[in-house]
Amino acid sequence: MSQHSLEAAVREAGIDVPPVWFEETASTNDEALVLAARGAPEWTVVAAGHQTAGRGRQGRSWLSVPGKLLQFTLLLRPPLAPHEAPLTSLLAAAEMARACRKAAGVEVRSKWPNDLLAGGRKVGGILAEARVQGDAVEHLFLGIGVNVGLEEADLPADLRGRATSLELEGGTVEPMALLGTFLAGFKEAWRPAEEGYARRAVLAYREVCDTIGRSVRATTVDGTVVEGVAERLDDRGGLVVDGRTVSFGEIAHLERP
Repeated sequence: MSQHSLEAAVREAGIDVPPVWFEETASTNDEALVLAARGAPEWTVVAAGHQTAGRGRQGRSWLSVPGKLLQFTLLLRPPLAPHEAPLTSLLAAAEMARACRKAAGVEVRSKWPNDLLAGGRKVGGILAEARVQGDAVEHLFLGIGVNVGLEEADLPADLRGRATSLELEGGTVEPMALLGTFLAGFKEAWRPAEEGYARRAVLAYREVCDTIGRSVRATTVDGTVVEGVAERLDDRGGLVVDGRTVSFGEIAHLERP
């Protein structure tokens, strides 16, 4: 992986905005935040060979092994209201699942709202962060990490059995080839200004969602715990658990009912 291979992946996806490559950085989301403040355009991709302080949802750290993961942030400037921003991470999860299947031959599903699973274990995740001005999203960052070439020996003892990689699941793909496949698919699906965008994003995510029909324990952003069967997604991507809608909280899959 290099600046050259990153540029090739972005170019092949039909994006003409120059990407930014770091051999090592604390966090691609943090780097993208700086670039956005300097006026970087939509579709700026920031990628790294190694992150020393990468983070996932709920402030968790993200394992990074140089050369064996795809780690990048995509800067977007969508014409969306703040309450619509989470739909973008659902769409990204759907498109990355499809990219893993197309480029690596690995079936990937998503634990709502945006963990990526292969063989029932976590293979990647998405962290969406937005900067809001008034009643509009000024810019939005999609921070995406996928374990591409990790081996069992690369995983800490506490993650073995819970985490995996595309290679461990029988897939073969270079990280930048996976990036190019994802960007091409996401670029085609990303049409936030068009009527019906929310419905299409939710429909796309439903196709890869592994949570529907499971018994779950949901912890909402305000700390409320809801336990029951995940029945469906509502029209805004919220998870309906025993008749109650959970709007983008933390989910634990329990045993199937």
